[in-house]
Amino acid sequence: MSAPLRVVALWFPDWPLRAALGGAPPHPPTALVHANTVIACTASAREHGVRAGQRRRVAQGHISSLRVLPHDTARDERAFLPVLQLIEKHAPGAALLRPGLAAVRARGISRYHGGEAEAGAALIDILGEAGFPEVRVGIADGPFTAELAARGRTPCTVVPPGRAEDFLAPLPVQVLKDDQLAGLLVRLGVRTLGEFAALDETDVRDRFGERGARLHALAGGSDSRAVVPRPPDPELVRSVEFEPPLAGADQVAFAVRQTADAVMLALGEASVVCTEVRIDLVDDDGMVFSRPWLHPTCFDAADLVDRVRWQLEALGAENAKEPVDEARAFGGIALVRIVPVAVDDAAHHQPGLFGSGTDERLHHAISRVQTMLGHEGVVTAALSGGRWLADRQVLTPWGERAVVAHDPERPWPGSLPDPLPAEVFRPPRPIGVLAPDGQTIHVDDRGALSAAPTRIDGDEVRAWAGPWPIHERRWDAAGGKKGHRLQIIDDHDRAWLVFCTGERWWAEGRYR
Repeated sequence: MSAPLRVVALWFPDWPLRAALGGAPPHPPTALVHANTVIACTASAREHGVRAGQRRRVAQGHISSLRVLPHDTARDERAFLPVLQLIEKHAPGAALLRPGLAAVRARGISRYHGGEAEAGAALIDILGEAGFPEVRVGIADGPFTAELAARGRTPCTVVPPGRAEDFLAPLPVQVLKDDQLAGLLVRLGVRTLGEFAALDETDVRDRFGERGARLHALAGGSDSRAVVPRPPDPELVRSVEFEPPLAGADQVAFAVRQTADAVMLALGEASVVCTEVRIDLVDDDGMVFSRPWLHPTCFDAADLVDRVRWQLEALGAENAKEPVDEARAFGGIALVRIVPVAVDDAAHHQPGLFGSGTDERLHHAISRVQTMLGHEGVVTAALSGGRWLADRQVLTPWGERAVVAHDPERPWPGSLPDPLPAEVFRPPRPIGVLAPDGQTIHVDDRGALSAAPTRIDGDEVRAWAGPWPIHERRWDAAGGKKGHRLQIIDDHDRAWLVFCTGERWWAEGRYR
């Protein structure tokens, strides 16, 4: 009989939360929810009684300030891929069991480090230095036992060879992750894996079928699953060198066409498409200018050439803005490197059975306009949090991921409730709000108007409401911003949102 397969399991607790929140724990009380059920929660939430499997309402009943986020399995996988690549650098042949849990064969790495415990400690140190101090390592006969060992109280737990059954015996049957079988076993009086493993194999197969027999073997320490390494990442990076260096953006863009085609050919051979790419420009002095680019669907060769041109144009514009005494002589580009950063299965981007003509025409039309006007010539709007209308609008170039600095779902005392003005002036434009005697209206320290407004921007005032005070960052004397808002309707039935700060009035937006 062959010796059991020794496996090193690396477990990252609460990985879905790590992927959603970013950074190492501790995290504020947060729960990930799918189908109105808690999938995972932070340690700070568990301290208040929140548990995985609870209904959302029950979890929020334990702590009212619980932050609830949707669970995204695709995000978990994307976030875990760099970790898996890091593990493979030090322990080749890593297998992905699920996001947050990886396994490698223990034989090679234990020989390299002089023992299984030493190998586990080395992996913990490597991943801790990379920003994953929460990792737990378990080493045992088979992936199932190794995963449960990784969930032990110590950072590294080694189950001696041939002792898997003894290690598993006191554990509850719930660790088999089959609620129906576990519930039935508990009602029958079988509460631990040791008691389950003691049952006759034939009786278990007759009563619970093949799946029950499989779980019965796991409870007894028999795990014949092989650790299958994931296939190596295809080499998708392509580069081109120029001798002598090229200085013109059009020259470089024309010269990288074949390189862009080579990238698309490599992606096609791997049956993937690229949704995020990094372009590295290396000048004649060896300086590297890198920038990531996103795409709303997926890149083609022409899109890659456009991004190279736009990056060169932006680089030239930045160099022109530098003072003459600080400007560095720019001789040209010696190398262009195209690095696909994020890829997706090509099957997810195939047109439907009856086509997707409207979306494709819209995408190509907008991309064509962006090609003519430049990267920032076409933008999309996203809603951000804030008290001032200009702060709530975030404009992002077409194809880029919107970076929202403030959560729009948070409460913002002093912000304008819906409905919001259809037109926002950015920056606010000066406007006159006059009293019956033609003088500018003022707001005193108590928030009272010096007179009722009768004219705005040369038009008569039909109705008005306010003022409402707004004071941002009260603790910051220099950076704080305060004022008083008014809503005014003129004799052309136009509704204005204006505010007064100091001695002047400004139009913040206009309703239509």
